[in-house]
Amino acid sequence: MPPSAVIARALRVDFAGDVALDGVDVDIRIGALTVIVGPNGAGKSTLLEVLAGAREPSAGTVNARAHSRAFVPQRAAVSEHLPLTVRDLVSVGAWGRVGPWRRLGSADRAAIQTAMERLDIAHLAAVPFASLSGGQRQRALLAQGLARRADILLLDEPTTGLDAKSAERNRAAIAHERGRGATVVCVSHDDRLIGDADQLIELDAGRVRTSRDGVRAARAPVP
Repeated sequence: MPPSAVIARALRVDFAGDVALDGVDVDIRIGALTVIVGPNGAGKSTLLEVLAGAREPSAGTVNARAHSRAFVPQRAAVSEHLPLTVRDLVSVGAWGRVGPWRRLGSADRAAIQTAMERLDIAHLAAVPFASLSGGQRQRALLAQGLARRADILLLDEPTTGLDAKSAERNRAAIAHERGRGATVVCVSHDDRLIGDADQLIELDAGRVRTSRDGVRAARAPVP
């Protein structure tokens, strides 16, 4: 088995007395596409936030071997009224790697441009984020994550609510990240992403119901 990029043990998250995660153990494999599945309210997004370092657990530990993580929330979790252009928003991803308010180098600017082109939003670079459609906002947020060039990319429902062309473009971006060696973790109900997964983690009522190799891994030839 490949080594783990993130190891979480005995995670518990409480929200005003309600338990969102209860005793969750997960091992995220380096270089794998891991998809977290389960019914609504199972704790999927909460687990992703904890693995990303965006939320502190009430109890338990998270240890990440990688140097950098990029978290892309659902578009509904991001204000539609941010006073930023699309380029500004995507550039935040690069700032997350080099540090806030530090001058971006040519490689960073190239990563920003490449991320926008990959998600087909380069022509919207000067457009206010608030004026974008829902699908365009989703692609801009994913481009921000790509611009980070992180070791671990954590995505919350990256294809939900998108038209077929936009969803396929996002899947292609995820495949590209895997191809460069990044570890990708997604919360998703997308059958295509689930079918491409190397690892599946199924949550139910805040607990891990199953953690197993995905369809892609099961079909891989034995060396």
